[in-house]
Amino acid sequence: MRAPAKLAGFAVTLAAVLGAAALAGGAVDPVRAPAEPTDRMAMHGDEAKIAPPAVRGLAVSDGGLTLELARNTAQPGRRLDLVFRIAGRDGRTVRAFDVEHTKCMHLVVVRRDMTGFQHLHPTQRPDGSWSVPVTLRDAGSYRVFADFSVAGRPHTLAGDLTADGAVRSRPLPAEARTATVDGLRVSLTEGASRAGRESELGFAVTRNGRPVAVQDYLGAKGHLVALRQGDLAFLHVHPDENRLKFMATFPTAGHYRLFLQFKTADGRLHTAAFTQDVTR
Repeated sequence: MRAPAKLAGFAVTLAAVLGAAALAGGAVDPVRAPAEPTDRMAMHGDEAKIAPPAVRGLAVSDGGLTLELARNTAQPGRRLDLVFRIAGRDGRTVRAFDVEHTKCMHLVVVRRDMTGFQHLHPTQRPDGSWSVPVTLRDAGSYRVFADFSVAGRPHTLAGDLTADGAVRSRPLPAEARTATVDGLRVSLTEGASRAGRESELGFAVTRNGRPVAVQDYLGAKGHLVALRQGDLAFLHVHPDENRLKFMATFPTAGHYRLFLQFKTADGRLHTAAFTQDVTR
């Protein structure tokens, strides 16, 4: 037999042997990537813990929906009609929204240093877009959060709005258990928080040491928005219908700003702000 024929025969035999070995190895001990945690379960040592829900408000698009602001600049101190729409995957304006906390659309506007907080409720126009009057008191970069639900799925989309002028940023206030607003003393009665664990945030309102009754606001006794310092991640906070108590899960350690809104018997809306330090 000539040399080329011998080499060809050897190559065929070797390929057959290697192929059989590969099949056998795959049948006995296949190599697989580690399984990903499912159903929001995260493994920590020997115990399984429920992973915190993903934070919202970090992007202009999510789940095929996009927030489109009609403008992204403003003049400080001047009222403007802030117009926006929610666009679907096909580029068309989304028109149908679920009612959440008595409203179809919640709009939160806050400066990057977490001052100038506003919680607004826009009006939907005939073309499906939304409009709401806004005044940005100070110059700076503002984050605009559109918080809503479509077909039972909640979304928080965010874009930027800049008020031209010299910016004087303010440092985040230190953590405190009380805040004074409109002559009322608001106390954070519960709220020791650890990252990744559900926390109960309880508040009490008093005037001259006496309890003050609060009226329903957005279908509950109050409304709470929590924002993470730095990226301004928006946390979904669940209110109690009958008390000023809320359940929140802070995803990471760090500093958060809490904006509590409630109404008193005279129908006046009040906003109290707290800094919450979350530990690991």
